[in-house]
Amino acid sequence: MRSLPLPLALTARLAPVAVLATAGWALSSGPDTSPAAQERTSPDPAHRSASAPATQAVTRTYTAAPAPCESLAGKSVGSLVPGAKAAGKEIPSTDSKVRRTCSWNALKGYDYRWLDVSFEVMASDEAARKSYEERVADRSGGGEVPGLGDAAYSVVNLTTEDKQQTREGTVLVRASNALVMITYNGSDFESKKAPGTDEINKGAIKAAKEALAALADG
Repeated sequence: MRSLPLPLALTARLAPVAVLATAGWALSSGPDTSPAAQERTSPDPAHRSASAPATQAVTRTYTAAPAPCESLAGKSVGSLVPGAKAAGKEIPSTDSKVRRTCSWNALKGYDYRWLDVSFEVMASDEAARKSYEERVADRSGGGEVPGLGDAAYSVVNLTTEDKQQTREGTVLVRASNALVMITYNGSDFESKKAPGTDEINKGAIKAAKEALAALADG
């Protein structure tokens, strides 16, 4: 079979991608050793300042991102990305403990599919909630996915370049202090059409459910 030229948008996706880490947490300064500070930290409640705020520990359900290329069963990879190797390819990360992504892509006949599974573990539930809300706000036109994590959102978009259609679905899930993001797209290079919205949306949600289970399993 003769090789087919990929549209520029898809060709760009095949280039190596570096996943950049966000800024780390700032180190705190040394403890306050002034008399007032010592009185505030006195074990005797009678000597504790009434105005001093109580210290609350931050609960982190997840401390590390799971291996993303092991998050989907081989059977699932085969159905979502026909012709792709089940092992996938992990994208390099500057902090793989908290941020990891795996990609699968293949061209079988004239049908092309691409799938990304990403995990990001954040400092707290509140940080994850804020990041989730900001990302959802940047992706209008979708809707909530009930029963998936603490919150989940799905959106599907269609793009056309050089008369070639590509349909891409994104599913974003928040589970406690972690985010799971699925990107799934496809094209038919013979008909120039894209897969249906329902096919792409259901495929992305299927991947999200498996990835969320992998996160829970650690």
